[in-house]
Amino acid sequence: MRLLPAVGRKATQKPVFKTLPGQKIARLDLGGAIGTPQEKIFVCAGSEVKGFTKKGKQFLSFEANLTESINAMHVSGADLFVCASYIYNHYCDCKDQDYYLSGDKINDIVCLPAENLGRIVPVLACQDRVLRVLKGSELLYDIEVPGPPCVLELYNRDGGTNGEDILYGTIDGKLGLIRITDSSSSSKWEIGNEKKKGGVLCMDTFDIMGDGVKDILVGRDDGTVEVYGFDCSNEPTLRFEHVLSESITSIQGGCVGKESYDEVLTATYTGWVTGLTTEPQQAEAGPGEEVKMSRETQSKVASLRAELDQLQMKVLQGREKYQQTSQSSTAVSAVPMFSVNDKFTLCQDDASYSLALEVQTAIDNLLLQSDVPIDLLDVDKNSAVVSFSECDSEPNGNFLLATYRCQANTTRLELKVRSIEGQYGTLQAYITPRLQPKTCQVRQYLIKPLSLHQRTHAIDQDRPMNTLSLVGQFSFAEIHSWVVFCLPEVPEKTPAGENITFYFQNTFLGTQLEATYCKGESHFKSDNISTISILKDVLSKEATKRKINLNISYDINDDSVGHTLKMIHPKLEYQLLLAKKVQLIDALKELQVHEGTADFLIPEYRNILDEAAYLLEEYKKQPAHLERLYGMITDLFIDKFKFKGQNVKTKVSLLLEILDNYDLDSLMNFFNEA
Repeated sequence: MRLLPAVGRKATQKPVFKTLPGQKIARLDLGGAIGTPQEKIFVCAGSEVKGFTKKGKQFLSFEANLTESINAMHVSGADLFVCASYIYNHYCDCKDQDYYLSGDKINDIVCLPAENLGRIVPVLACQDRVLRVLKGSELLYDIEVPGPPCVLELYNRDGGTNGEDILYGTIDGKLGLIRITDSSSSSKWEIGNEKKKGGVLCMDTFDIMGDGVKDILVGRDDGTVEVYGFDCSNEPTLRFEHVLSESITSIQGGCVGKESYDEVLTATYTGWVTGLTTEPQQAEAGPGEEVKMSRETQSKVASLRAELDQLQMKVLQGREKYQQTSQSSTAVSAVPMFSVNDKFTLCQDDASYSLALEVQTAIDNLLLQSDVPIDLLDVDKNSAVVSFSECDSEPNGNFLLATYRCQANTTRLELKVRSIEGQYGTLQAYITPRLQPKTCQVRQYLIKPLSLHQRTHAIDQDRPMNTLSLVGQFSFAEIHSWVVFCLPEVPEKTPAGENITFYFQNTFLGTQLEATYCKGESHFKSDNISTISILKDVLSKEATKRKINLNISYDINDDSVGHTLKMIHPKLEYQLLLAKKVQLIDALKELQVHEGTADFLIPEYRNILDEAAYLLEEYKKQPAHLERLYGMITDLFIDKFKFKGQNVKTKVSLLLEILDNYDLDSLMNFFNEA
């Protein structure tokens, strides 16, 4: 069975009801009395929840009186669960029942079916890679997941056989199924994101393949629609994939357009509703036969053509009207408003930042400006033409000026950048859509001092660690704000309690960091001296700005230097070998052309010729990778002796000579003897 885009259904769709314009609707959920069809529509906008019948009559208007807007909601019978950024509230018949303050941002909420379990079990998806299971107003336990969870759904729409199974999707594109019991949880399966698709925005379960087992429907922020089915091993396998040009904001399976043919219905960021149907869209032709469209299909095509003609006529009329208005003596120029859906996330796989920008109309061009050195990486999905302008970094602070010129009808653009730890500043994106008069919006993204670090749940305490301790007259909120300034994925809100510990991992090298702090005292431990050096410099600078005296102490473990060099070694060795092979490709091709064959070459050189396309692609993907590794080793060398009070910058040229003739033992001896 194949899924195909449904043809010619737009003319048959009639709105049942429509509300008046108001605040942006953040969430929509269906509800009703338990055991009856869930036909009542609940929407939240701002801090207000409204309820409508399926015919459009409003029966509920409930003000939650939250200081922030509601961003997640779940309805189960008379129970209403709402979440703002950090706050969870439970209401029963609009009366306050439970309250919980989360340690990090809440992205979604779901509640296990009370009719099956006999109790209310809310589950929060939180930004710190944790699912929090609540009991009343207390945390029952939390569950670690492989990425920041952004969407939760009940498996099979009812929690599965026991009502305890929950599907989750993460910002970095992973999927999983977890069983939640009274005292513990168990992971049933996980699906990674090896192909580096977009993050998961929505999910549903529906038997679209018609095999009697419900499939998992997934919508991603890069426009990918996926259907996962199950085989005998109870492990999901990808059965179908379709790519739309916009991010998928909602997905649902059901029988919509035509009886006996199920569809996957999707809604996209700019408001398009698209159906993928199981109905065959064309007849299959035998050998030597022509495919003939049925009368029904012919009428659909004719209807679509007529609709296109009408739309083109409306566009022409609108343009003429605009030209007449703009040229009149009383014309007033109005700046057209447009919204931008943007996401700036750290990718663990390649230690780069992904910047995704989406606009409700076509993008004309995008200008990127950065006041810190960053590398732009190639993205296969990006069809825009990029051009670079010369930068003068000294007076203006410009390290990057790049312009992307987009093709017609491009509403979504994805870029990748890689930063250098220790150099921090701002990346600015100037987005200009194809609108008249010309207008532009600016988005700013912070490049933090330890920008390649990512939150993790635990670290290896057996590694050789360096320690930095700060003592001074600073409050808990002040030291927390400094940590937020230095590191990504730290919640802006000051944590509850008197102290906090965060764990991080460097996505590029794999080194680790532990940050523990409270009022007047903070301790940082890392197996990388350069990480400790960056923290010392930045935190000292922040304290000086606030005129706070710090008592700084540190304990340097010399074994950590060799440990870090060993972690860099495989990456450096691979890059040196790759660069060597790429340098040989042209010469080997010339020899092959001259001799007419490559058989006379040794096997190693023949392999280089066979893999030439792959090697060049790998080398192109990672510009300045070798220089980046050289820079990290140089910083490590300088930082090691800086903590000993020695300036070894004059010996850097000797270090670079050793790197040009790289050998790990020689490098470690140089570090020990310098």
